[in-house]
Amino acid sequence: MSRDLLETLFHAAVARAQPALAVAARLPPKPKGRTIVIGAGKASAQMAQAFEQAWDGPLTGLVVTRYGCAAPCKRIEIVEAAHPVPDTASQAAAESQIMLVRGLTADDLVVALISGGGSALLAAPGPGMSLADEQAVNAALLASGAPIGVMNAIRKELSAVKGGRLAALAAPARVATLVVSDVPGDDPAIVASGPTVPSASTRADARRLVELYGIALPPAAGTLLASGENPAPRPDDQLLLETR
Repeated sequence: MSRDLLETLFHAAVARAQPALAVAARLPPKPKGRTIVIGAGKASAQMAQAFEQAWDGPLTGLVVTRYGCAAPCKRIEIVEAAHPVPDTASQAAAESQIMLVRGLTADDLVVALISGGGSALLAAPGPGMSLADEQAVNAALLASGAPIGVMNAIRKELSAVKGGRLAALAAPARVATLVVSDVPGDDPAIVASGPTVPSASTRADARRLVELYGIALPPAAGTLLASGENPAPRPDDQLLLETR
């Protein structure tokens, strides 16, 4: 295969993934009630901009992206935070999104704009954990050499929003998730640790992976991982099935 053909295929693939095209082509049906936009990732601001331009109804919301990656939006608030290790802005963004999705009704729509990098940008430590613990978890995962699927299977068990938990908080509102994937296989439950998409991996899987890769977790994270507290919704959870 020639270099020219390979370059043509590469540029065509990149063009097809541009948020301006990808988002506009996959707009969810309009709701009877409110439209709330949330999101996280290095491309989330561009996705929010594209969504605003394509959506002709009222909306509000907040997405978080990496420092230096903001895009101008009129109705969706864009905030910036740290990547690949979260900071206080990451935690504040998660708290704001939790507040946005709580108290909605079945007539409302939540649109989640998710892309790679969202795991760090949306930091909501699980029960008993602090932001410093989540920062230590991220640093340990990055140092482990584990693939992204392994890292996010562990991250989601130590979070208040990852692993579908943010979608569960939005119930009974309908949740539509638009994903720009940066992971092999394009599993939406892995991208950004799936804040609105539950995965099939379990806490037992996460414990096994921590041991397999020799990951040194902070004590609070180890305690949570060993407990049954803060269970993630499962892919067949009726609560989430009713919101899709």
